[in-house]
Amino acid sequence: MTAAGTQPLTLEEFLKLPEIKPANEYIDGHIIQKPMPKGRHSRLQSKLCASINQVAEEPKIAYAFPELRCSFGGRSIVPDLAVFQWERIPFTTNGDVLDNFELPPNWTIEILSPEQKPNKVLGNMLHRLDYGSRLGWFIDPDDFSILVLLPQQQPVLLQGDDSLPVLAEIELTLTVNEVFGCLKMRR
Repeated sequence: MTAAGTQPLTLEEFLKLPEIKPANEYIDGHIIQKPMPKGRHSRLQSKLCASINQVAEEPKIAYAFPELRCSFGGRSIVPDLAVFQWERIPFTTNGDVLDNFELPPNWTIEILSPEQKPNKVLGNMLHRLDYGSRLGWFIDPDDFSILVLLPQQQPVLLQGDDSLPVLAEIELTLTVNEVFGCLKMRR
């Protein structure tokens, strides 16, 4: 956070600061540090990223980036997963992915950590929808539910065997139970 009595940073000034772990986000002129991911968060993030990329990367449909900084609309935020349609991924002329993404993801997935404030996370998700994101999942590992956010629609709370919406271009079928089933690991 910015100190009391000081001028808030501009987005441009914030983007010149060195990156730290866990990541800082820039919201309304203030720097807010994300909490360090813990076991359930890391497991869900890695499994979802792998599941999406397994079906979407090779045919060049989309790609799921973990912890990717996205700066747009006066904010610089780091969703747990940022999924971009292939044609929206910024590449260099020789085909390398660019470091800086200055556009909203098509689909974001946020996994609530115990230290996070749900309304802050939801506020970032709503900001993304206002700027062009098509889908958001807000995963709460404590009650095994996923709140689905779509543009111009009421959020929908899904649980159990409810099927989860994905981007229409991605051939992936998942239920809420299947997502949370990723938390089980063999001993």
